[in-house]
Amino acid sequence: MKTQNELRAQLRQIDHKGYKAYKVLEGEYDFGAYRLCIDHVQGDPFATPSRVRIVYGNRGNIPADYFAQKHRRTAVEDDLLRRLHRSLRMCMDRERKGSGKSGLVTACRAGQEILERTAMQISAEAVTARIEVGFPAYGRTIAAGELEKILFDLLPEVAEKAFRMQPAMQRELQQVVSLADDQHFIRGELDRLGLVAFVGNGSVLPRESGVSQRPMKDAVKFESPESLAVTLELPHHGKLRGMGIRRGITVIAGGGFHGKSTLLKALERGVYDHIAGDGREYVLTDAGAFKLRAEEGRCVHETDISMFISNLPTKTDTSCFSTENASGSTSQAANTVEALACGSTVLLIDEDTSATNFMVRDDRMAQLVSDEKEPITPFIRKIRSLYRDLGVSTVLVAGSSGDYLSVADTVLQMDCYVTKDVTARAKQLTVTLTEEAAQKRVWLRKAVRKKEIEKMRVHGWDTLSLDKTEIDLRYLEQIVDETQTAALGYVLQYVLGRMADGRKSAAQLAGEAAEKLAREGILSVTPKNYGAGPAAMVRAQEILAALARYRLL
Repeated sequence: MKTQNELRAQLRQIDHKGYKAYKVLEGEYDFGAYRLCIDHVQGDPFATPSRVRIVYGNRGNIPADYFAQKHRRTAVEDDLLRRLHRSLRMCMDRERKGSGKSGLVTACRAGQEILERTAMQISAEAVTARIEVGFPAYGRTIAAGELEKILFDLLPEVAEKAFRMQPAMQRELQQVVSLADDQHFIRGELDRLGLVAFVGNGSVLPRESGVSQRPMKDAVKFESPESLAVTLELPHHGKLRGMGIRRGITVIAGGGFHGKSTLLKALERGVYDHIAGDGREYVLTDAGAFKLRAEEGRCVHETDISMFISNLPTKTDTSCFSTENASGSTSQAANTVEALACGSTVLLIDEDTSATNFMVRDDRMAQLVSDEKEPITPFIRKIRSLYRDLGVSTVLVAGSSGDYLSVADTVLQMDCYVTKDVTARAKQLTVTLTEEAAQKRVWLRKAVRKKEIEKMRVHGWDTLSLDKTEIDLRYLEQIVDETQTAALGYVLQYVLGRMADGRKSAAQLAGEAAEKLAREGILSVTPKNYGAGPAAMVRAQEILAALARYRLL
């Protein structure tokens, strides 16, 4: 390891040289309180900024008890990343000089969800932060003096503010750990109480706007109907009352703009923990919950959708179905069986984003077009047996399909954002519907062959490309952060290049990859220069969904 004085000398030697001379700086440097690791230097001032690590000594700093358990460690890492981001933002108010991304210093920006990320790790020995630094230049000539200010003035100041334990920081971390303990406790209680989700009283579900995930001011706070109320004794918060959504089939009804989709969206994101002040800190959903929707135009690879689609006029075998351009109903059928293949325990569905003919077929249409002439078996005929035979629960928003009241165990009505249990009244209005059994089967038949991916790029949070083949992720509504998209790119590179062997299906590979991430962390599949940016933990459901949407699979 080199000293900081050697780094300063190298900087002065390459001053005013061509930009590529910055490459000599790659390596590790001792700054006393921390190590500075320059992992990758950008090739051009207009390119993606250089990758730098700050490895801050942690012995006797942040107590080990704060990160002894995984849920605590993830929460503390998340908070440290937010502290780093705040410190950088305050220090970056200074004027930046140079061309391109000169002087830009950024850390991964975290949203409302608490995710395990490559951008921050903590251990008994060190806090490791990964940041991006735009090495300064005038034109394409090195501006070593400007970089010296960043490395020797700005970064030491930021590291001290973000990572050195002070009384205020200790109080903040204690609150973070306490909330993490409470959220972890609630997740454990879901299974014990036979629940798929819990929504705490006082939660703020509406968001500030369609483009903001911050809580809406003056919103109606959530209160559970008395018939569904559950009281939990949390380790730190104490008693917390809220609504328990039981296993089985739950239908959320109500008029337009009364909060149906708002509740469902809170449940979608409840697979992740949320920061204090978000309003959804105590909205926790079964970790295996997956949001389904129609996705017209997606590709499908050798998938058994015969449970929902069969007897096509073209005589196509739907037990091994492939297409480059799925219809709304076919895509939703594929999305459903992929979720089942991945072990999803809860299906979340909004009627507004579903294919109507996939969801329901009323009596009059059934009389006009007989079953043998209709290739689609609607989801309503399978929903009951999915729970009975496979143990898969469904939470469904239904604004107009009254037939779903017939199969529901629980019916909620949203009335001006007030939740009411109207199960008894709904049962008086229902008629018996014929159901069909859901058989356990091998849903995904295609064996995935090994494929080396040379280039992977991320385009926003909704698209990634593997060697110029784009994968459209915009309809995976539980991807909440661009760092998860980067993670999916790294995982797919790893899965296709190292795990695929021509014998395992996409579902098997997704399951094995998720187990590896749980065991070894997201860094185990992240390249050293993390060229597509920082990554955050992803579930088997999203890994399989991304694989299934790769057209060259």
